[in-house]
Amino acid sequence: MTNPRQLAFIALRDVHKGAYADVALDRVLQKVNLPDNDRRLVTELIYGSVRRQRTLDTLIDQFAKKKSYQQPQDLRTILHLGFYQLRYQERIPASAAVNTTVQLAKENGFSGLTGFVNGLLRQYLREAGEQGGRGAEEKNSLLLPQSPVPSPQSPAPHFAPLQLPENPVERLGILHSFPDWIIQVWLEQLDFEETEQLCEWMNQSPTIDLRINPLRTSIKEVEVALESAGILVRRIPHLPQALRFIGNTGSIQKLPGFKEGWWTIQDSSAQLVSHLLDPQPGEVIIDVCAAPGGKTTHIAELMVDKGKIWACDRTSSRLRKLQENSQRLNLQSIQMYTGDSRQFNQFQNTADRVLLDAPCSGLGTMHRHADARWRQTPESVRELSVLQKELLTHTSTFVKPGGVLVYATCTLHPAENEEVISAFLAESPDWQIESPAGFELPEFVRSTPQGWFKVWPHEQDMDGFFIVRLRKTNNSE
Repeated sequence: MTNPRQLAFIALRDVHKGAYADVALDRVLQKVNLPDNDRRLVTELIYGSVRRQRTLDTLIDQFAKKKSYQQPQDLRTILHLGFYQLRYQERIPASAAVNTTVQLAKENGFSGLTGFVNGLLRQYLREAGEQGGRGAEEKNSLLLPQSPVPSPQSPAPHFAPLQLPENPVERLGILHSFPDWIIQVWLEQLDFEETEQLCEWMNQSPTIDLRINPLRTSIKEVEVALESAGILVRRIPHLPQALRFIGNTGSIQKLPGFKEGWWTIQDSSAQLVSHLLDPQPGEVIIDVCAAPGGKTTHIAELMVDKGKIWACDRTSSRLRKLQENSQRLNLQSIQMYTGDSRQFNQFQNTADRVLLDAPCSGLGTMHRHADARWRQTPESVRELSVLQKELLTHTSTFVKPGGVLVYATCTLHPAENEEVISAFLAESPDWQIESPAGFELPEFVRSTPQGWFKVWPHEQDMDGFFIVRLRKTNNSE
C-alpha cells in the first residue's frame, strides 16, 4: 500500500488511540518505500491534522448534524483529513481533496456514508465560495483585515468562515487550534496581537538548524560543502556555530560532513544555553539531565574538549544516543552516569558549573511536537514544576562555592520558569542571578528586570526558551 492519504489515516488512527504522532508517522513510513513528495505529503497530513484538530472538529460541528465527538472516531479522522486539505493545503485541488476523502471513507468501512462525506465537504466549499472563496485564515481574527488576500502565484486554500465566539481565549483557541488554558497562559504574558502571532508561529512547519563542530571544521567549510551538494543554508546572527537549512534536505545522515562529525542538529535557541553557561577548558561540568545530548556535546566543543563533563540521565537508552553523537563528533571529555540526579550525593561541591536543562512541558516547541498541545494539561505542568524545584534544589549542591548553575527550559509557562527560580532564590540566600560575562547575548533575547532571559518564537523565529544563570557565593558552605 502506497496511498499517502491511507497511510496518513492509519497513523492518525494510532494517534487517536494514544500513540505519539512522530512514532505513528515513523511506523507507517518504515513499511513502505515512498517517493520524497509522497513522504512529505504523509508527514504534512499527519502533523497538520493533529495540530489543527480543534479547528477541524469545529468545522465538523458547524457543517454536520452530529457534533464531532458524536461521530465514529475513524470517520472523524477521515473528515479531519478532508477539511485539512481544503483549508490548509494550497497545492491540493479542491476536487482531489474531496474525491480522495470520499474514497478513504469507502475503503475504511464507511461506504454507506460516502454521500454524507461528499456533501459535507462540498457544502464547506459552497460557503467558502459565497464568502469570496479563497483567502486568508486570518479573516476570522479579531484584529487582522477582513478582506481575502489571494496569492498571485498560486490559489490559497478555501476558507469558509468559522463560527467563532466573542470570548478572546476561546476565539483564538478555536481559530488556531489550541486548548483554552494554553491561550490563557500566553495572554497573561503577551497582548492579544502578540498571542495571535505566537499561535500562528507554532502552527508552522519547523525549521532545522545545525551547530558546526569547531574542533573539526569551520562554519565556512560546512557552508561550502552543503551548498556544493545543492543544500542551501543561512547563518543565524549572534550564534557563531549556527546554520539554518533552507528548503528540503533529504536524509540528514547522508549530508556532507555528518558522518565526519563536522556538525550536529540543534535548534538555535538551544545553542544559546551552553553559551550562557560559558564553560572553560579544564573545568568539571555536570549536565544533570543530559540526554539526548545536544547541549552536552556543545559544552565539550566550547571547552575545546578539555576537562570533564558528567552527563547524567535517568534513561540509559537515551544516553546511548548521546554516546553515539559524542563518538561521531570525536569528543573525549564526556562521561555518562545513569540515574536520577535527585538521588546523587557523590557530586557535592565538585562542579565548576552545572547545567540543569530541566524536563518541561515543551510549550516553546509545540511546532516540532504536533500533539504536545493536547497531551499537556495544567495538572501535568504542576507536576513538572514540582520535579523542577526538586532537581534545582538538589543539583545546586553539586556546584562549588563561586561556581555557576544555568537553569533552562523549552517552555513558556511561568510555573515552570519564573516561579521555580523565585522559589529557589527565596530559600537559597547563597545564590544570586548573574548576567553572562563571556558571551554577548543577542539583543532579541528578552532580559527581564529580574535577570532571566526569554526567547519568544514569534519575535525571532526560533524555539521558545527560558534561561537563567545563577552563581553560588564564595562564602557558601
